[in-house]
Amino acid sequence: MQGQGRRRGRVRGRVQGRVRVRAGRPADAAGLVRLAGQVEHWFGPMVDDPGFHAAVEQQLADGSALVAVDGEGGGEGGGEDGGVGGGSAVLGGLLVGQEPPVCHLHWLVVDAAARGLGLGRALVAEALSRCPAGVRTVEVVTFGADHPGAVAGGARVFYERLGFTPAEATAPGPEGGSRQVYRRPL
Repeated sequence: MQGQGRRRGRVRGRVQGRVRVRAGRPADAAGLVRLAGQVEHWFGPMVDDPGFHAAVEQQLADGSALVAVDGEGGGEGGGEDGGVGGGSAVLGGLLVGQEPPVCHLHWLVVDAAARGLGLGRALVAEALSRCPAGVRTVEVVTFGADHPGAVAGGARVFYERLGFTPAEATAPGPEGGSRQVYRRPL
C-alpha cells in the first residue's frame, strides 16, 4: 500500500512505520487528557474533572494504560502531549483493567486526525496480547444503540469487527447516554 502513509505495514496488531503502540508512561497523561477533550461530547466532561485526571495518572503509574504514539521522536515522553519537542505525540490511548477471568477495556480514544488508520485495532490487539493467564473473557462498555456516538463514532461496529458481541445494557454514561456491555472470549 504505497502512498498511504500510516496505513502501510501492519504486523500483529501494531501499526508499523511512524506510529507504534507501547505501555503508557506518566508523561503521557497530558496527551490522553488532550484526546479526552476531543470526545467529551460523547462521554461527558473529563478535561476539567480532577477524578478523570487522577484515574488516568493512576493507570499510567500502574502500567495498565497503552498509548499509540507518533514514533518520530523516539517515544521518550515529556512534551506537552506526551512527546519530546512534539516528536512523539500521543495519538491514541487505552485504559485496561485486569480482573481474571475478565479483562476490562475501560476507555479507548484515538485522535480525530488519526481515526481509520488502525490505531484502535492496534491498541486493543496489544491489550489482548498482555492479558495474564486466567483471563478468559474481554469486556468493554460502549454506547447503546440509541446513543449518537454509536453511529457517528462507529464504536459498536468497531468492537463487533474485533469479535465482540453485544450483551446486557448497563448504567448510563456520565452525560446520560445509554451504554451496553460487549464481550468476546480470549
